Amino acid sequence: MENQSLESVVRANHELFMRTSDRLAQPLDELGLTHATAQALWAIDPAEPAPSMKALAGRLFCNAPNLNFVVNQLIDRGLVERGTDPADRRVRVAVLTPKGREIRERVVELTLTQTPFAACPPEDLARLAEILQRTLDDGGR
Repeated sequence: MENQSLESVVRANHELFMRTSDRLAQPLDELGLTHATAQALWAIDPAEPAPSMKALAGRLFCNAPNLNFVVNQLIDRGLVERGTDPADRRVRVAVLTPKGREIRERVVELTLTQTPFAACPPEDLARLAEILQRTLDDGGR
């Protein structure tokens, strides 16, 4: 069964992702980050409790060995520390350092300015955010 609308959406989604990634390559390199380390920083929200390594792997859709590799890179750069969950000392968490918070803020700012979505009118962004959130909530069927 052919679904041109779905194909168009998937193609546009991919193109937007690739354009944003391309635009971010040099600024992330200047910060000493890869796309993977930048995504990991973004996924550690300083307004929330530090995520467990398992939760962080889930947010990044990766397995434990890959996450350990990325987290070790962030630790080596002084952006993240491994800690323990105060509620369960057996659980390891990823904690942003002060430098990590600063770099995370720069990554978010860079991404928001470099994405093609930045040129969209606010009302379009609101509608698009609603559609995307509904799609995520539905589990993507």
